Amino acid sequence: MSLLPRSAEEFSSAEFWEKFFKKRGEKAFEWYGDYNSLCGLLHRYIKVPDQVLVVGCGNSELSEQLYDVGYKHLTNIDISETVVTHMNQRNVERRPGLTFQQVDATKTPYEDGSFQAVLDKGTLDAMASEEEGLLARNMLTEVCRVLCVGGRYVCVTLAQESVIRLAVEHFVQQGWAVRLHCLQEERGKEEDSFALPVFVLVCTKFRQPMPSPLLEMCVGEDGAPARLSQVAELLSAVREHQAYAVLRKRLRTGTDACSNLSLTLCHITTGLPRYTLTVQDCPPAAKMPRSNQFAIFIVPQGSETAWLYSSTEGRRQLAASANFRRLVIVAMHRNQEYTDMQAVQSELSPMVMDLAPPGMPANQQVPFLSVGGDLGWREEVSRGVSELSGEYCVENVRGEDGELYRRLVFLSNAALVQSESRLVPSNTASGNKKKNKKKLKQTAAPSCSSSLLVDSGFLCCAHHEVMVCGLAMLGLGTPQNKDGPVSVLLVGLGGGGLPQFLRDFVPNVCVEVVELDPVVLEVAKEWFGFRPDDRLTVTLGDGLERITALQEGARLFDVIMFDVDNKDSSVGMSCPPAAFVETSILQKVRSLLTPRGVFTLNLVCRDSVLRKTVLERVSAVFPTILSRNIEGEVNEVLLCSPGEKEMSDAARILPSLKQAGQSLQAALSSDRSGSSRRPHINISELLKDMKIE
Repeated sequence: MSLLPRSAEEFSSAEFWEKFFKKRGEKAFEWYGDYNSLCGLLHRYIKVPDQVLVVGCGNSELSEQLYDVGYKHLTNIDISETVVTHMNQRNVERRPGLTFQQVDATKTPYEDGSFQAVLDKGTLDAMASEEEGLLARNMLTEVCRVLCVGGRYVCVTLAQESVIRLAVEHFVQQGWAVRLHCLQEERGKEEDSFALPVFVLVCTKFRQPMPSPLLEMCVGEDGAPARLSQVAELLSAVREHQAYAVLRKRLRTGTDACSNLSLTLCHITTGLPRYTLTVQDCPPAAKMPRSNQFAIFIVPQGSETAWLYSSTEGRRQLAASANFRRLVIVAMHRNQEYTDMQAVQSELSPMVMDLAPPGMPANQQVPFLSVGGDLGWREEVSRGVSELSGEYCVENVRGEDGELYRRLVFLSNAALVQSESRLVPSNTASGNKKKNKKKLKQTAAPSCSSSLLVDSGFLCCAHHEVMVCGLAMLGLGTPQNKDGPVSVLLVGLGGGGLPQFLRDFVPNVCVEVVELDPVVLEVAKEWFGFRPDDRLTVTLGDGLERITALQEGARLFDVIMFDVDNKDSSVGMSCPPAAFVETSILQKVRSLLTPRGVFTLNLVCRDSVLRKTVLERVSAVFPTILSRNIEGEVNEVLLCSPGEKEMSDAARILPSLKQAGQSLQAALSSDRSGSSRRPHINISELLKDMKIE
């Protein structure tokens, strides 16, 4: 439908509403609701004995219907002589006590405080567009004058943002109480109804003005009022309800396998996000049983960042596997308690039919699907704030493989796991745990987090495993490099899993980590088993500045790794920041490498043009580049060598790299300290998909 906005923000646009009012046509009053849809609220706020002024009555049947149910004290006014004459003639016999008068609502002849209620159905919306709102302000001033103490202005409106702001700010300045009801469309009528919800604004006059704004929002006729502190919050709530109505209209009138519609449900008391629902439709040509119309999939706690649930392609794959016409994928939020699957179903059931595909019977059973039949497990163990990165939390989760993991998440981007480590009981040797991607039987969550240790031999991030594979280019473990020292410079600490792995399993290695955020260092040490020592040091500061400082000295490195994220989300490259791949920095990196040295870059770039530019810059400095994409992720790892271009021969490089990988595997697995820790990494398997750029 051409009137539907593309986003909630569009409801703030004057252009949208101008287009809307031009296209709404002759049936405008129907979209404001008839007596049957409004009577509950009208009877609640306007009593039968009240003296009621109906402003801008037009030819609506509302006054006639109110009169018929007992409201005998209605004064109907309209500026149109034609309308007034017509309405008086229409009611002279059937309703002799119902009168209509030609009166300008901005200049009425009535005495101060002569009415207990003023009823407005669409008049404010129409007048607000005239003379930059001056007419509407004059009318509201007149409303304030003619209403008695305790009287109410009851306005049926579509809540155009400029209109509702004008009215609410006017009554707040007068010290009145303001309450706004959002009326919900009855289920089953979406296909024939208008998409936007109708609102009823109720403003109550007090003898003494309120010292501070009293603003409330209600959903439906009987919804509990939610108290708001500022007009901006009320306007935001209106936009959210309008956006949800549009979303509901779209979902109930069509399917679209290419769309990614989602909404967040908040806790009714705290207002905090509780569920995020993403709608995934199957393609029209997909074959499925006729009964498989609609299902709800509950994502286990802690798994919401997995590719299958967080990416567009993953959700399409999940929907195809579930084989329903429409699948709603539900993710649960942090800092919320969920008792069990039955409780979640009970909580979501009242509203899921809003999201059902068109044509589905209202009484059809909607199945709730999950992995293993439970909600998963998540435990927050720490929370804090970094001046550089904002609020963060450390949480333990149970993965779908049955294993326990610890994660660092910055809440400014809660869908992204910053760092992750596998946990093992303190009495379990790392060497007894094998890396297993298959789903295992899920066990009960541990009763005490203090009994868990980080398994330093397990790299949760696939790109970290590939970065370790880059050491094969040094020839580690080969006879000519046996027992030789290895120096590594790593920019970006995270949870410290990668540098700790290097320290624990690469023979004779010395690692320097450069980390900008001191809070990240403390979190890594306290929660992720990061243990600096004389062979694993940390320099706090800017990575680019550290590289410049090192260039001025005589220290060289065998490996330089960039694994640093970009805080600027507006750029199409989230890792590394653009400054790290400027030609001048790349040249400095090359100058810091030993003759056999390798530059390893974790690249996350969704912009194909930008990626091409980055590769051109890197290849101009490093003639030999090996790359490997990370399955199911945007990440790719570049292994860059300053070797001459004539050596960039796939027939020679890749076979020799495979042989070097076997030597590296042996070197990593050699037990030189007597420790029970073992690396869980398969170098040969990781090198299979390596390619030359």
